[in-house]
Amino acid sequence: MNVRTRNNVRVVGATGGPVVMLAHGFGCDQTLWRSVTEILAPQFRVVLFDHVGAGAADPAAWDPEKYAHMSAFAADIVDIARELELENVTLVGHSVASMMGVLAATAAPEVFTKLILLTPSPRYIDEGDYRGGFTAEDIDELLESLDSNYLGWSASMASVVVNSPDRPDLENLWTASVCRTDPACARVFARTTFLSDNRADLPAVPVPTLIIDSARDTLAPPQVGKYVHEHIAGSVRVTLDVSGHCPQITAPEVTARTIADFVAPS
Repeated sequence: MNVRTRNNVRVVGATGGPVVMLAHGFGCDQTLWRSVTEILAPQFRVVLFDHVGAGAADPAAWDPEKYAHMSAFAADIVDIARELELENVTLVGHSVASMMGVLAATAAPEVFTKLILLTPSPRYIDEGDYRGGFTAEDIDELLESLDSNYLGWSASMASVVVNSPDRPDLENLWTASVCRTDPACARVFARTTFLSDNRADLPAVPVPTLIIDSARDTLAPPQVGKYVHEHIAGSVRVTLDVSGHCPQITAPEVTARTIADFVAPS
């Protein structure tokens, strides 16, 4: 299958500029990068895509057994970069895609020479001294709710994920993105996301890494960003004074500026 069609790949921006590849998280698609892309495009070559099972990715590519594993999404990201013959790529992964980015950069450091993790979480469930922000029971309830009423779950989660009560348009943007995902695919992707544990993968990251987290984020609270920073050697952490799990839509200017400063420091 053609990789560009499989993942609905688009390339925009400055043809000769540094390459920035934007990977969206669970329930989303590439449209949530729109505002950040508009800011980056004059200076950078921006690569956008939809994960298989999301957005306008080819439905024929979906395989529930294959995509029950984070490694499959990471392999797709490597495939896209190689198909486009990209070099010196900065891979930006949002939410669960940050861990896909960890796996992709570790597998292909000759392609992905910098890594940016936006509101990352290597594990959502608390375990021992580790605090991911949720108990196992919390995640079970979340997944049961998603299974029983996907559209209702999407609407109720928007306020938690976006956390911008004065901007209902942004909550609607996130909800619309989620609703474009086939519920059957979303159920598999949700389990891949919320039951994953990538803590052991963090120390293996071989490229310069920036962690961007939000000061007020229910899904990936600041202690999680601190954990990721402490377990990726030489990483840099920037905590934005914003609310919510999606600063690319709630604070696109500061998010884009933080990305740009790391990709091509002035």
